[in-house]
Amino acid sequence: MAPKLSVVIITRDEELDLPGCLESVRGLDAEIVVVDNASSDRTTDIARSAGARVHDRPFRDYASQKQAAVDLAAGEWVLSIDADERLSPALREEILSTLRRPPDGVAGFEIPFEVRFMGRRLRFGGLGGERHLRLFLRERGRFVGGCLHEGIEVSGGVGRLSARILHLPYRDLDEYLAKMLVYTSNAASKRLAQGKRFTPLDHLRPFWELFQRLVLRLGLLDGTPGIAWASLSAFHTWVKYLKLKELQRR
Repeated sequence: MAPKLSVVIITRDEELDLPGCLESVRGLDAEIVVVDNASSDRTTDIARSAGARVHDRPFRDYASQKQAAVDLAAGEWVLSIDADERLSPALREEILSTLRRPPDGVAGFEIPFEVRFMGRRLRFGGLGGERHLRLFLRERGRFVGGCLHEGIEVSGGVGRLSARILHLPYRDLDEYLAKMLVYTSNAASKRLAQGKRFTPLDHLRPFWELFQRLVLRLGLLDGTPGIAWASLSAFHTWVKYLKLKELQRR
């Protein structure tokens, strides 16, 4: 019999984050599918030791990599989770109870996220209400979006779960800066492909990003982590558009 639920994860050199992710999905009675992109550390060994099916696949973009994992899954339902994310115990129980009797007409579920940065939960700055569609019927959902900001489109209704996924996107500032180099390059390439071009007004974007996160979205209330997140987000935005200008010049 096919499993009721498949958990799909894409990886590359995730030996530090993956154990916590895998531990958090224990108890779901689900198959685990890991699609790995040439990891050079113990990522695949860790995944196999947890009972996951591991497949190697060169990375082209996030949407196609995650869709490849979905295509390899056998479950009626699919839960997509990243290595730096954790299911809360309450969410595990909510998923189990929901899948025992799924609501009629619902093809997917949005799940609220709790983002932690510099040891603190970020409640403001635009992050407190973050939620994403991550649980869906395999035959009625598909990843779209290409190289950045991938998402899941489903054919059918979308419900909402109440328990949270804990997101630990960066262990420290060094990891933030290292990932920023990759994300800003991807974002600039995507904008260029969409026909967008850099203008001098784009120099103002980081100031608006900082103001809206700190003031309009009350990021100041998250203290130093909130101020750091807003400031780094503003810098991220500026670098992204500077890279777009570089691509235009080439």
